[in-house]
Amino acid sequence: MVDRIMRVNAYTTLDLVDAEAEGHGFDEESYATVNVTSPRTDPDHVEFAVELDNTTLETLDAHADRLRLDPEQARTLAAALEDEADAVESNE
Repeated sequence: MVDRIMRVNAYTTLDLVDAEAEGHGFDEESYATVNVTSPRTDPDHVEFAVELDNTTLETLDAHADRLRLDPEQARTLAAALEDEADAVESNE
């Protein structure tokens, strides 16, 4: 990714996933980086971040989207991901 905003290293959660950006009047597909972290000192939230590879995007400027989740929200998201993963696996 050129002009990367998020740091990607050996600890990045997912460094290459299929992604899609949808908006009014556009729909673009790209690879993306996904990372889940919390602050090293005095952690008070979980951060869920996504950045699409801007080298293939025509409409969006380079940017990263970040969610700040409290522990309960992070667990709710994790449980929903587990449920949906189970549903997809049971359909294979």
